[in-house]
Amino acid sequence: MAFGLAPVACRGALDSGEARLIIGRSLKRFLVVILLLGSTLGARAFTGTNVNGIVAIVNQSVITLKDLDLALDNIRTLLVRQYGRDRSLLQQKLMAAQQNQIEELVARQLILHEFKTAGYNLPDSFVEDAVKRDIRQQFGDRLHLTQTLQEQGDTFESYRDRIRERFIIEAMYRKNVNSEIMISPHKMEAYYQEHQDKYKLEDQVKLRMIVITNRVDAVGEAKKLGEEILAKLKEGAPFAEMATVYSESSQSKEGGNWGWVERSVLRKELGDIAFTLKPGQRSGVIELPDACYLMLVEDSRVSHVRPISEVRSDIEKTLSAEEHERLRKQWIQKLKAKSFIRYF
Repeated sequence: MAFGLAPVACRGALDSGEARLIIGRSLKRFLVVILLLGSTLGARAFTGTNVNGIVAIVNQSVITLKDLDLALDNIRTLLVRQYGRDRSLLQQKLMAAQQNQIEELVARQLILHEFKTAGYNLPDSFVEDAVKRDIRQQFGDRLHLTQTLQEQGDTFESYRDRIRERFIIEAMYRKNVNSEIMISPHKMEAYYQEHQDKYKLEDQVKLRMIVITNRVDAVGEAKKLGEEILAKLKEGAPFAEMATVYSESSQSKEGGNWGWVERSVLRKELGDIAFTLKPGQRSGVIELPDACYLMLVEDSRVSHVRPISEVRSDIEKTLSAEEHERLRKQWIQKLKAKSFIRYF
């Protein structure tokens, strides 16, 4: 590790009164959100055994509902956005997310405890440098950082502690979970054979498109301009040049180039036409309620499985990530085996 060794004392356990103070208004906010959703994040966190707001105890450290609430904050918002229309599925996703985050918080405390009991020490200069980088990149100055933390009900001390813990966890991972993972060609080949559906491409066309938006105050102007562009194309004007000048899509700077696309990428009215065109053919003016379109198919290719030469690096990354996660879980299990953990 990059830092030296020095004895570090372990923090004493919090009593129930301190735990109640820790959760404060955050617990109330958390429970209100769940009631509004009409679901819970799992029975374990809301049983009578944890009325004091404690989710778990790991050695001498307490994980509170406030900790869980903060860990779930962004995840909960994303899940509500994705599954909010299906209350039953949302509840399942929220419960799974809670269980996962509880285990992540437990793992975090296990790693921090291992750091302490192993006698490691993180120099304050590491933390100070990280704080300065955060201030420079995100806040501009320390005053703005302090004001932001106050608005969030946070303190500079807790913010600094989080940065310190982040350094410790990253360093402990580097020390205990091998990052130099080698994936054999045989293993990549076997994965490729077992997951060919993952690398299957549907029929595709290499497409350029000109988009002219319909405007309420200029009815018929988009189609009229489209017909003028089509006339220029018939006279030999390059499609890419016309797209750069006239198209109102985000691809206009690239000459209307969409690259290789599958039918599912396009809206049905456009896909049905694009996939009837042969390489080198263009469409007429396609008038739809929102805009008028002209398309040029430069090339096409039928459905096929990408060769392993094209996806080898993706497979290696996937297998490396899976192996890294396996080693991480293995290490956490070893830490659990020699620790005191109680869930509530």
